[in-house]
Amino acid sequence: MTARLPIEDVVDDIRQSLRVADSLILEAPPGAGKTTMVPLALMSESWLGYQKIIVVEPRRVAARTAAQRMAMLLDEVPGQTIGYRMRLETKVSHYTKIEVVTEGVLARMLQQDPSLEGVGLVIFDEFHERHLDADLGLAACLKLRQIFRQDEPLKLLVMSATLGELDLEVYLSAPRISSEGRLHDVEIVYGNASQPRERIADRVVTTVQQALLENPDSSMLVFLPGQGEIRDVERQLADRIEQPDLRIVPLYGNLTLTEQQQAIEPLAVGRKIVLATNIAETSLTIEGVDVVVDAGLVRVPVFDPGTGMSRLQVRKISRASSVQRAGRAGRLRAGKCYRLWSKQQQDQLSASIAPEIEGADLSPMVLQLAAWGFSDFSELEWLNLPPAGAWQQAVDLLVQLGALADSSPLLMTEHGERIAQLGVHPRLGHMLVCGAQAGLSQQASFLAAVFSDRDPFSRDNPDVSFRLSLLQGTTRVPHSSSGWVNRTRRLAAQYERSIDAIECLRRVPEKQSIGFLVACAYPDRLCRKRHGGAYQMSNGRSVSFRAHHALEKEQWLAVSEVNGAHRSKGDVIGSATSFDPALFEDHFEHLLTDLTRCEWDIKAKRFVAERQLKVGALLLSSEKVEQVSADQRVEAIINYLEHRGFSQLGWNKETDQLQARIELLRQFYPDMPDSSSSYLRSEMRTWLAPYLMGVSTLDQIKRIDLLEIIRSRLSYEQLQLLNQQVPERFQVASGNRFRIDYTQSPPVLSVKLQEMIGINQTPTVAGGEVSLLIHLLSPAGRPLQVTQDLAGFWRSSYAEIRKEMKGRYPKHDWPEIKPE
Repeated sequence: MTARLPIEDVVDDIRQSLRVADSLILEAPPGAGKTTMVPLALMSESWLGYQKIIVVEPRRVAARTAAQRMAMLLDEVPGQTIGYRMRLETKVSHYTKIEVVTEGVLARMLQQDPSLEGVGLVIFDEFHERHLDADLGLAACLKLRQIFRQDEPLKLLVMSATLGELDLEVYLSAPRISSEGRLHDVEIVYGNASQPRERIADRVVTTVQQALLENPDSSMLVFLPGQGEIRDVERQLADRIEQPDLRIVPLYGNLTLTEQQQAIEPLAVGRKIVLATNIAETSLTIEGVDVVVDAGLVRVPVFDPGTGMSRLQVRKISRASSVQRAGRAGRLRAGKCYRLWSKQQQDQLSASIAPEIEGADLSPMVLQLAAWGFSDFSELEWLNLPPAGAWQQAVDLLVQLGALADSSPLLMTEHGERIAQLGVHPRLGHMLVCGAQAGLSQQASFLAAVFSDRDPFSRDNPDVSFRLSLLQGTTRVPHSSSGWVNRTRRLAAQYERSIDAIECLRRVPEKQSIGFLVACAYPDRLCRKRHGGAYQMSNGRSVSFRAHHALEKEQWLAVSEVNGAHRSKGDVIGSATSFDPALFEDHFEHLLTDLTRCEWDIKAKRFVAERQLKVGALLLSSEKVEQVSADQRVEAIINYLEHRGFSQLGWNKETDQLQARIELLRQFYPDMPDSSSSYLRSEMRTWLAPYLMGVSTLDQIKRIDLLEIIRSRLSYEQLQLLNQQVPERFQVASGNRFRIDYTQSPPVLSVKLQEMIGINQTPTVAGGEVSLLIHLLSPAGRPLQVTQDLAGFWRSSYAEIRKEMKGRYPKHDWPEIKPE
């Protein structure tokens, strides 16, 4: 008799909620049975009628496993009542009532039929993983339901292992049902804080050996960040462990479904160690496991809008993920989880996983929105908004690929519609269509299949031609690569069928074909060799080979994959091919920019002009231009002055004084023109440009009369007001006139004490609004007193100063001043 699953306790509540609501949230931990039991429980509901249930899974292996499990419970095989649909494999029929699909398949279903006619319920499983396609699919279903399904609403069920900080109830306006699940106690064993140079694979192997000694009858699930670490750990364990009943099996996305199934299914005899990526975190049940070893890391693609490239980064998992992973040890009985980090580090982990939309390449999403007819992302309600930088980068790429005619609003071209129908990344879709039009359908399909998956050769052989030779059978396939070759050939055949109706318009010669195709997909990664052996890509990045390779002889490369550290100046070429620059003229003329460069040459200290032909940041050719317009010359000088040369204008004490006088008066007369340095720097095109006609050297710039230019910005009336209210000089009792320093605040009048005898009140400017700060000096010009209260000085301090100064300077007059 099959044990009762925890989810069965809330099945009636789920049924009742969906009878009255169009959306529902179900929170249930891994192992509760939600993936298989909930769709089966809803299959016979009256509101569903003859419609289907679509179950959306984040991964292919999860989709296939869920469909097989549900079919088994009905005593059937997939393709009957229960079906599934994913890349490279579809098993559905007209009898299918529940169809399990991957997130990408749902997007294509919505593209073909935005109303989802014949579908009564869409279930988003494991939504807490927050994949971009899941966020997009849910937002699209909500919007398209409003547009197309008002009479017969499309019901939505979002299932999550944990909601964490997600406010889905508000987002969906839906109730939430929680299932507590049923987990046995899991003992947590913490490790020590990792050392900076310590290899993660070595620590994992040591911990696995410890766990085997302490749990001699257990099967084990080991979480590692990626495929490379899995291979490393698998190799070390095979060398160190000699236990005939112990089987070591990998589990990651690039394995075939058959290979993945071997890791999931229970063994008839013996034990196993499953080495897995986060594919095993929540969406799969791995039979027999009661010990987990967790490295605490995950490798995720992160898109950098600044470079237009995604790079894989290893990051620490969240606390929520650590709980999910540990829970894998408590499915069947009490278990144990070994964590390779300390309790203190556990407390420092982020609470939950960041949604993929915040760090992903958004170009597939933008193309999908355009295909659905949306003109901007703001037309949908998002759980998390797409970042503005990544959105604009995606739009710019699609315009460059010819998929969009305009960036705002999104306006899809006929070429873009063809790309969208292929269901691949827009870069690869563009390459497939252009390849078919150039008579290169098979090569384009092979390359699209290679670039669709993780490249197993990027560390060992960067030549794209090597991958093609394996797929075309001209190079012997190593045994370790046979699975990759078979899977890639199958995918390539699918791609080739999708473009077989595209007419060949203009053939590309064989020797240029691979470079042409890679450049179609990655026009921003064309690169030319620089001095020193490195290459510069058209997006401005510097790249080089990991080790010496024959491709280094090539002056031009088309790069398909780059690897490197986040925010590093240089990257490593993962895969590339030679590129013939003659293709620019014949096929990539749209990438060329023909411009006249007019700028100030800092080294020569003069204006220069030349005509340049560029591909992005790469300069193809240049020639001097003898004749340029006066406006171009002025614009170049202004650009230089704005960014680097503002201080080289003829600024001096006189201009500083005039600026300060105007700015002081402007506090009381706002109509006075802004003469601050910040304003003058930002508005040079307005006030300085007319004086730059004919200027071409630094000496000529320095000779510009700034004092007269600034003064000319004032009208006659404003100039008179300036001289009256904020005079340059102040006349003292002796009749002499002394300069006021307006560059200080308050303005300063420095004058010998004897010159001020007879002036009892502090001088003011700006109509009496601003009192001067008086610096009273000795006959030798040394400071005696600083005051803004001249009357108070005469009453108090002057007597003491008089006694001292009379003895030091007896020839000078020091009259006695009696207080009034």
